[in-house]
Amino acid sequence: MLDRIGNTPLLRLERVTKDFPNVEFYAKAEWCNPGGSVKDRPALSMIQAGLASGALRPGKTIIDATSGNTGIAYAMIGAAMGYPVKLCLPDSASLERKRILAAYGAELVITPGEEGTDGAIHKVREIVALEPDKYFYADQYSNPANWQAHYRTTANEIWQQTSGRSTHFVAGLGTSGTFVGTTKRLKELHPQIRCVSLQPDDSFHGLEGWKHMPTAIRPAIYDDTLADENLPVSTEEAYRLVKRLAREEGLLVSPSSAAALLGCFQVAKRIPEQQHAVMVTVFADSASKYLNERFWDEE
Repeated sequence: MLDRIGNTPLLRLERVTKDFPNVEFYAKAEWCNPGGSVKDRPALSMIQAGLASGALRPGKTIIDATSGNTGIAYAMIGAAMGYPVKLCLPDSASLERKRILAAYGAELVITPGEEGTDGAIHKVREIVALEPDKYFYADQYSNPANWQAHYRTTANEIWQQTSGRSTHFVAGLGTSGTFVGTTKRLKELHPQIRCVSLQPDDSFHGLEGWKHMPTAIRPAIYDDTLADENLPVSTEEAYRLVKRLAREEGLLVSPSSAAALLGCFQVAKRIPEQQHAVMVTVFADSASKYLNERFWDEE
């Protein structure tokens, strides 16, 4: 099963993007990973790095803070490899995520929802400090094996799937691993490619997994010198685009995936009409873990 992580399809978007005839829009369908999200890639990379270094060995428990998707990946991989998993998770995480984690047998420590992943990070550090020998603390926000997964896989897949034609890469910031690793490799392959990072336009937002960097704990792996540009994205606009993607493209994706496409639209607006562009983003997961959200019932 773990060999099925990565090599996800690259989908062309044509109907919701019709206002930009000079731009080809593509998205990596990361829900095709066995754990259902892009986070399978870094989770496996961090666990493999822990095994290689000896930091993870039989008898230890994998532990980390998560907003949900990385936790699901840890829980799935831990179950497949025979390692127990303990996760600090904000109460604001969707009910579907909590149930999936419970199904995999992960132990959950629920932290205050209003504190987001920062509260979960503080809690996991407390737990590890009390019993450091008991845990393998993967620390997705500081572990270079996070971004290295995307350097080795995501970027090279994008390059191959677009036959080296990519002119733009656009992605949101959470741990920042997807953007950092993919951008580093794409810049090596094509120094002129334009890479744009995205983040919520407010500290209080509904883009689960994303961070508002000015007000959040800054991930140690985040390198703010890599982006050619950093753009804000609205949660409410992302919610509206989620429904458009479902009804116009037949793609049932998460709010963060729609937010990534909104960022693409911002970039596309500034590309001259006579210039052709090939723009790639990452759809981190599907809408399956967000179907209880209220925005589906709103006009």
